[in-house]
Amino acid sequence: MQESNNITYIFLIIILLLVVIIGFMVYQLVQVRKAKNEVDKNFYALEMKVNDLQLETLESKLNPHLFKNILNSIQSHAYQTYFALDKLANVLDYILYESKKKFVTAKEEIDFALNLIEINKIKISPLFELKIKKNIDVDDKLYEEPLLAPLISIDLIENAFKHADLQSPDAFISVIFEFKDNAFAMTVSNKISDKKVLKKERSGIGNTTLENRLRIIYKNNFKLDKFVENDIYIAHLKINLLEYKTEMFTSR
Repeated sequence: MQESNNITYIFLIIILLLVVIIGFMVYQLVQVRKAKNEVDKNFYALEMKVNDLQLETLESKLNPHLFKNILNSIQSHAYQTYFALDKLANVLDYILYESKKKFVTAKEEIDFALNLIEINKIKISPLFELKIKKNIDVDDKLYEEPLLAPLISIDLIENAFKHADLQSPDAFISVIFEFKDNAFAMTVSNKISDKKVLKKERSGIGNTTLENRLRIIYKNNFKLDKFVENDIYIAHLKINLLEYKTEMFTSR
């Protein structure tokens, strides 16, 4: 009799455990479905923003397909979705609203560039070396003064991610932001991929647009160097904002 009761108790415990496990799995499934619905909602909201993106002037000429590709990359990597969507929302808001201004602060532009880099990280291998460095003098009076053309950093960053082999453990991208002595500077370097990049229609427009913008806005107050050294492509941009500000006041 005692043995029969023990068997009954064990059987009931097993049933109870199974019920708990099944209940937990159902709960998890419900939570996953809720999370998926929320992600889909955010995804489509951002997609609508991309569709509404108007790039009419030289100073805001961007390829909306870039953001379509980013959205697709984010959607295929669920474990990074929330983080990446948040960063993408910041990037789109900056492009849609801040880029309409003639000038932004160096702090705003650097924050935008960092968000853009975080989004692009979703496409790279875990072994890929991505080095980001900031050398910022936050006490510099011009650091938070609107003197920098918006989106000035985007072409150099896009170019690095386009021409580096993002799945190779031997490749790398390095981005250095600097603000000191009243000047904004950024250096972007990457090991050039052995794979041939397919030439697309309108390819190269980014570099041309960047140089044109710099020349039109800053005239002789900037320096843009691009060169290849030991299979490493290096681009260095420096804008002397103090000299530019002085010239603006003088011209007035």
